[in-house]
Amino acid sequence: MIDLYAWRTTNGLRATIALAECGLPHRVIPIDVGAGAHKAPEYLRINPAGQIPAMVDPDGPGARPLLLAQSGAIVLYACRKAGRFIPDDAQSQALAMQWAWQAGTDIGGTSAAMNQVEVVSPEKVQAHIDLFRKRFLRYFGIVEAHLAGRDYLAGAISYADFILYPNYALRRHLLEPAAYPALTTWAARMAARPGVTSGMRLHTEAAQ
Repeated sequence: MIDLYAWRTTNGLRATIALAECGLPHRVIPIDVGAGAHKAPEYLRINPAGQIPAMVDPDGPGARPLLLAQSGAIVLYACRKAGRFIPDDAQSQALAMQWAWQAGTDIGGTSAAMNQVEVVSPEKVQAHIDLFRKRFLRYFGIVEAHLAGRDYLAGAISYADFILYPNYALRRHLLEPAAYPALTTWAARMAARPGVTSGMRLHTEAAQ
């Protein structure tokens, strides 16, 4: 049984989605970053960086326990362990890598910066908020153009879609369906998957 320590952030949710989609036996252990649980001594023994997510697989490579941090690494590890969601052909592999890193760095980094200037910063500067929102929408405009005529980012569904989806789901209020029709259709396709539904529970149950 894999233990996944996560919270309802984009980083945490991409890991919970991947484990659920891969069908790997696991349990999600909520780490409330808003309450400072990621800085508690017992969690720092699992991930000294004090970040989520982190994963403990007692049956890792070579039948040895594995402790792994970083959401992208956890997503790829789950997909490789399950033998699923990693494209077979070289072109699709390259596309999956490109869009996974686009989602995890450019889009994910911008979303994190938006949270800092909109929520965390004690002084809210509208110019800074507008700057990051504009950048966020521009990046999703690139995704929109790529998804036109495609069901998923790399053709068939892959780990790249798992990494991108929480960035959409948590900020969908900024992404008007009329302006992003291909993205909206892709998101509906993702949301209909039982593994995505299960992986998003930390977020959806909190919103109820």
